[in-house]
Amino acid sequence: VHLDYLEAGANVIISASYQATIQGFEAKGLSIEEAETLIKRSVEIACEAREIYLQRCAKGYWDFLDSPKIDRHPVLVAASVGSYGAYLADGSEYSGNYGASVTLETLKEFHRRRLQILANSGADLIAFETIPNKLEAQAYVELLKEENIDIPAWFSFSSTDGTNVVSGDPITECAKIADSCSQVVAVGINCTPPRLIHGLILSIRKVTNKPVIIYPNSGETYNGETKQWEKTRGETEEDFVSYVGKWRDAGACLFGGCCRTTPNTIRAISRALFDKSS
Repeated sequence: VHLDYLEAGANVIISASYQATIQGFEAKGLSIEEAETLIKRSVEIACEAREIYLQRCAKGYWDFLDSPKIDRHPVLVAASVGSYGAYLADGSEYSGNYGASVTLETLKEFHRRRLQILANSGADLIAFETIPNKLEAQAYVELLKEENIDIPAWFSFSSTDGTNVVSGDPITECAKIADSCSQVVAVGINCTPPRLIHGLILSIRKVTNKPVIIYPNSGETYNGETKQWEKTRGETEEDFVSYVGKWRDAGACLFGGCCRTTPNTIRAISRALFDKSS
């Protein structure tokens, strides 16, 4: 799968560790050691895919005549950190409602060991994804400092209304938290309908000068109870890509796709960016 995305023109691939947690693996009967090995392995697999891709590029395996002639280097591997809600697997990463018993310290201790493992796994950066509320963003900021994480990170939030993150916290307040952390090198939005992205970019740009990253979902809605994506106002790949120029004009500089998008989406984004800049 990583190779499919690299062939499609991706410059950054994200490890399959979004929902991989020590606590989750333990609940399935694995030991702590096995859980830690699997989390690290998710990054190693992505790094192996990068090496295969670069070797094939050097040997001329890919036919680039039909591909946009863009600079594909460097290829970076981002280690994915999903929210506490992703571990709960009840859809709460799409609401940010963890209940009063979940405190800042709860979240820090939940994420701490996984962050340590991923930071030392060979990844180029940490991707804190689908952040649903200010509390979890603050937990990440404090962990990055407490653990002296020496690789950069990005923070990406999700929204359902184009103004706030899913918990109801204003996107501007969340972006300010990310902006306050020197280890955070990009701030943005993921797993959010494409039609909401433009306004969110403008809001983020008001409170930070850091690069804005956006990788929306297809526009469909995830039902946490049925654990299925439901067709609402999903975008076709052509419709999705038609937004790219507008997003770039608004100030975004890193583009991709989240849930229900495919390597074809990335290929189309690459071509749209290349055509716009040619």
